[in-house]
Amino acid sequence: IAFSRFHSSIRVRPNDKDAKMKYQECNKIVKQKAFERAIASDELKRSVVDSLDIENMTIEDDYAGPKLEDGKVTLKFMKDLMAWFKDQKKLHRKCAYQTEEITICGDTHGQYYDLLNIFELNGLPSITNPYLFNGDFVDRGSFSVEVILTLFGFKLLYPEHFHLLRGNHETDNMNQMYGFEGEVKAKYTAQMFQLFSEVFQWLPLAQCINSKVLVMHGGLFSEDGVTLDDIRKIDRNRQPPDSGKTMCVLLQDGRSVSKRGVSCQFGPDVTERFLEQNKLQYIVRSHEVKAEGYEVTHSGKCITVFSAPNYCDQMGNKGAYIHLRGSDLKPEFHQFTAVPHPDVKPMAYANSLMQLGMM
Repeated sequence: IAFSRFHSSIRVRPNDKDAKMKYQECNKIVKQKAFERAIASDELKRSVVDSLDIENMTIEDDYAGPKLEDGKVTLKFMKDLMAWFKDQKKLHRKCAYQTEEITICGDTHGQYYDLLNIFELNGLPSITNPYLFNGDFVDRGSFSVEVILTLFGFKLLYPEHFHLLRGNHETDNMNQMYGFEGEVKAKYTAQMFQLFSEVFQWLPLAQCINSKVLVMHGGLFSEDGVTLDDIRKIDRNRQPPDSGKTMCVLLQDGRSVSKRGVSCQFGPDVTERFLEQNKLQYIVRSHEVKAEGYEVTHSGKCITVFSAPNYCDQMGNKGAYIHLRGSDLKPEFHQFTAVPHPDVKPMAYANSLMQLGMM
């Protein structure tokens, strides 16, 4: 503003030496600020986190202060920290830098007792133990109501530290065939199913973690050039289209026709181009049973995680969840096996034709 006023002043009074001097001084400051912004622009694009090598930071033997337990903040750590600070002592820089991990779970498919086992093994969700569940919470397993109400409860309790993404089974067509609609009507009312249907439509389709990892239920796209901004612009408050559209692919797969006969599959070339265009390191997806509970493909750039062990009481697969920790978000895989559940068979509430298919 001052620059504009001095410029206007010397145009009106070109012989005013005082105004001309102030204009020149102001012009120097403006050019200096512009130069500072220009040389800083490249640095601003790169997060400070990227320059940290936390894993190789060593804690000296003579350090007697608070330490994180397996990289996690615990109640004991916080009590020790407050006492340490009270004595005017400094927390070790590795603990000060160290970032929290997030746990990513894949499909749970109404297997409530296996969900409880995940929390038993990995700890309950909390501010210091965040979770992301990557879709397909319901259908097939006959405890889908219990699963989704538990997940929604934690979402309400920890809205910033507990995340739910939509899968292809958070849709009306799938719920009508594979049991969730029938289960809700049997345990509650048709009106409650309609409410679940409305809520499912508002669930996010994908989540980007630290601008490095993209998590979605299904996979990548039937065409190149899709950006994160394109995903953000999707009108998700609806039932997905039958095929082809970006929303549909995020919930299922993309490119060539898949083994399952629905949607498509995508190869390493598709993954590589997408990651390069969007400046990401790798993607995490779910949607498919994996014998070990997870699978790493495309030279480590495409990870599949599935968290429903012994799927439908007959597949014999392990379940898994992933820890992403540290500045590089290197994945750590944790496997588990199925636990007993009450004698209610999978698909007990499914469409009668689908029940015949399970026999």
